[in-house]
Amino acid sequence: MTTDRQVKDMLIAKANALIAASYNLELIEQRLIFLAIIEARESGLGIGANDPLTVHASSYAENFDVTIHGAYSALKEAVELLFKRQFSYESTTAKGKKEYIKTRWVSEIRYIPDEAVVKLIFAPSIVPLITRLEEQFTTYELAQVSKLSSKYSTRLYELLMQWKSVGKTPVYEVNDFRNKLGVGINEYKLTANFKARVLDLAVAQINECTDISLEYSQTKKGRSIFGYSFTFKKNQKTSKAIENKHDPDVDLFIKMTDKQRHLFSNKLSELPDMNKYSQGTESYAQFAVRIAEMLKDQEKFKELLPYLKKVGFNT
Repeated sequence: MTTDRQVKDMLIAKANALIAASYNLELIEQRLIFLAIIEARESGLGIGANDPLTVHASSYAENFDVTIHGAYSALKEAVELLFKRQFSYESTTAKGKKEYIKTRWVSEIRYIPDEAVVKLIFAPSIVPLITRLEEQFTTYELAQVSKLSSKYSTRLYELLMQWKSVGKTPVYEVNDFRNKLGVGINEYKLTANFKARVLDLAVAQINECTDISLEYSQTKKGRSIFGYSFTFKKNQKTSKAIENKHDPDVDLFIKMTDKQRHLFSNKLSELPDMNKYSQGTESYAQFAVRIAEMLKDQEKFKELLPYLKKVGFNT
């Protein structure tokens, strides 16, 4: 059972230039990058041009509410797609001259089947765009995009967050807007198809699954639609965490981060007291993956809490 507890307060910061470069990424690639950035922040190690970041398939499954098998398949596909991706962006030299940079997203990426993890190293040009937290960066919670099942919904949410201080966007000209959402030049050419399959779908998902309420307007020139603009406001929702805060065990369950879950599942796999949960044919690594799955369930977490304390879980 997956709730917002696993993803709440996980922050992603991406340069707006980097967001613009992600127009054509598929949803699974976007999600892989999200989880890699979170890993860098939670580990405290940051992002470097030589330091691999690890993404667990169980983390993908947990945060995006898919099965472990589905997560394995998604990560394998994301590995192949992301390694081939290239993009260009514009910067300014020290002399104030424009320069155009072409780079890959990652310089190295690995999939390790026996451990069900992906390890990736961001390309050197990407590192400063992700790590420098300046005013032009867009920051948002993974919890707000984890339930979006369309890449267009995710892209639109990112675009809106660039205007979160004012709650409204400028008018995006139709072709520019299609490009920003990653809609191909030959896709959904008819306005009715574009609205039904892309725009209206994205707006509906954002309204249902995120922390904002969103509306859009059409700007016309003559009888043709020239562009779209958006207004939005914060939509406060009651979280399960608040509802259950009176239960200290539930509090611990909610506060346990994904990184802690993986860390302590590895420790528990080697704890003699856990032998009764072990399956004779599995390795320690396989047992740890299964324990990590168990810790996602509130009742199993309570059951394993005494063992967690034995291996140093800070209560």
